[in-house]
Amino acid sequence: MSENNSTAPRKRQRRLTRPKIDEDDSVEATGLQGEVVKTKGLKEIITSLLLLENQEKCGPQKKLRNAVKADSGDDVVFNGGGSQRRLWVKKRSKAWWEQCNSEDFPEEEFKKAFRMGKGTFEMICKELNSVVVKENTMLRDAVPVRQRVAVCVWRLATGEPLRLVAKRFGLGISTCHKLVLEVCWAIKAVLMPKYLKWRDEAVLRKNRDEFEMVSGIPDVVGSMYTTHIPIIAPKMSVAAYFNKRHTEKNQRSSYSITVQGVVDSSGVFSDVCIGWPGSMADDQVLEKSALYQRANGGLLKGKWIVGSSGYPLMDWVLVPYAQKQLTWTQHEFNEKIAEIQMVSKDAFARLKGRWACLQKRTEVKLQDLPVVLGACCVLHNICELRNEEMDPELAIELVDDQMDPEIAVRSVSAVKARDSIAHNLLHHSHASTAFLT
Repeated sequence: MSENNSTAPRKRQRRLTRPKIDEDDSVEATGLQGEVVKTKGLKEIITSLLLLENQEKCGPQKKLRNAVKADSGDDVVFNGGGSQRRLWVKKRSKAWWEQCNSEDFPEEEFKKAFRMGKGTFEMICKELNSVVVKENTMLRDAVPVRQRVAVCVWRLATGEPLRLVAKRFGLGISTCHKLVLEVCWAIKAVLMPKYLKWRDEAVLRKNRDEFEMVSGIPDVVGSMYTTHIPIIAPKMSVAAYFNKRHTEKNQRSSYSITVQGVVDSSGVFSDVCIGWPGSMADDQVLEKSALYQRANGGLLKGKWIVGSSGYPLMDWVLVPYAQKQLTWTQHEFNEKIAEIQMVSKDAFARLKGRWACLQKRTEVKLQDLPVVLGACCVLHNICELRNEEMDPELAIELVDDQMDPEIAVRSVSAVKARDSIAHNLLHHSHASTAFLT
């Protein structure tokens, strides 16, 4: 009894000395085994539980609200967990685009803005509709197909920064960036197989006849040229994209990627190779192309593709004589070759003139750039096939310095064939004598 009575006051004393846990503060409490644990205040615990319960009720909608920036200035009302909530979205003016999209907008003004007439633009929209169309959501209406295509075409045509494109069309900057890439990918998937492809034999025969009528050189089915597209210095492999020739000419560091193209007698692309670094010479780009592999496999047997002296003479590539001292026959042959090559050079000049984004360094990432450039080539072909005349004010002078190939002659039989063509030109009255006067 005495032991029990003596211990009772100690227990009561221990309880009195135990630290008091305040409701609003976090304190350290000592347990029976002496462990220290972190205890939050009662109010914080209750608040956290209520927030978790609310997130479980309307979690998906809350994430959408935080992620979406809509394009009107109204409050968007929706229900979440039985209560109404509102989302404020920024209002942007679409007056310019609505004016362009109206039926009474002048054809010439539309063509000046989008580099094509309303009929061509409408055809492109119909072709791409099933791929680029989007459904409306509970938060906002989807951007219409015509506006999606217009954003892309305007961006390619003018090369305007995305912030200006966004302001013009009344959309967000990130939305415009996404639309440009989506439409370019759609052009590659839907329109490229129809409008940028190697010609069948019937068309090749027609091209051959037209090239021969102009130059007198037989069996030519295409004219080839390689141009450079300026880019921002990449983070990886900087030296590979460094363009030494343009750097020396412009007196500042220049970086580029290449576009190799073959065009028919009307300046329509039948083959393109896009994206190789700007430090590569024309013959190196050619060797990397799919055309090179197909031609060596027999695609161009008995046919010629005409190129500049930057390409090697091969069984299917016909180039001018490169030596300094030329005979009369060789000189006249080079003049005729230049006439054929001017077809591809003029086509590239129209390509860059129409689509001004190719003339300046772009904001597009390097990995996305080949798709954008390919879309420009497809749109060029559509405009050419539909006889969309280019505004003379858009014409540019194309300047691309060429490098002599490491091995200028790669076929002995091609040397004999070239000499034979040059001889026949002179003796069949195809050669000009203007230089003698």
